[in-house]
Amino acid sequence: MTIQAVARHLGVSWDLVKEIQKDNLNKRYRLPKLAKIKRIALDEIYQGKKLGYLTIVLDLQRGSVIFVGNGKGADALIPFWKRLKRSGARIEAVATDMGPAYISAVRTNIPDATLVFDHFHIIKLFNEKLTKLRRDLQREAENGLGKPVLKGIRWLLLKNPDNLDDTRNERQRLDEALKLNEPLATAYYMKEELRNIWHQPDKLSAQKALDEWVKKAAASDVNMLKQFSKTIAAHRSGILAYFDFNGLSTGPLEGTNNKIKTLHKMAYGFRDVDFFKLKIMALHETNYVLVG
Repeated sequence: MTIQAVARHLGVSWDLVKEIQKDNLNKRYRLPKLAKIKRIALDEIYQGKKLGYLTIVLDLQRGSVIFVGNGKGADALIPFWKRLKRSGARIEAVATDMGPAYISAVRTNIPDATLVFDHFHIIKLFNEKLTKLRRDLQREAENGLGKPVLKGIRWLLLKNPDNLDDTRNERQRLDEALKLNEPLATAYYMKEELRNIWHQPDKLSAQKALDEWVKKAAASDVNMLKQFSKTIAAHRSGILAYFDFNGLSTGPLEGTNNKIKTLHKMAYGFRDVDFFKLKIMALHETNYVLVG
């Protein structure tokens, strides 16, 4: 039930019910035990202009949120590192994106932990570069034949090839665009090769595929690929660490972030930020519809 429904049923004020729930959540979740935690995921979530960004830390073994920080970046995690140090926990792996702030924070505070760079974030970053490349090529072809074909194919470039809809001629439109523009075609097919690295049967195969990809990208005539090859090469160990930890990723945290968004939406926002954080930390035990 919503807080309002409970208050109406009991004949008490909304604030009283909310404070009772907040007190209960505070006792159960404010200071989660960290001593036995081995693997965590880091990410941030945007909750609108009022709340801004929240930084979330997830225990990947239990699927529970163990910290919610204000803002994003290294500063948001300072209180977490203090509690983690006092707990004596030995973190073996951290799943995160390739953001320098998180990388620096992890290496500074838990230097023995292995960084595992999330493959979904890597493909997302490549897609952002691919979108910019298409936009630049379209601008260059403003007075040429390529413009009508390049325009409107952004989502086709980002789609998994298996999901292209033949009833809407999506595959045909994409093929036409790629045939007319060699740099775009090269970048697109390199994206699919990059995605395939995480489908390799073992780390050795993935290492060979990754090194080959970096060489091909660096030797291409597409500046975007050359630059991205340097990014991939610089983060090589963290990419391959995926195979050391049985496919560790921020995937579970992405799922939790979606629940957080749903929680916030169904509650029509939260005036009490601390109460919202406690609700987030209790999400893993939620077995009912998310309501505020």
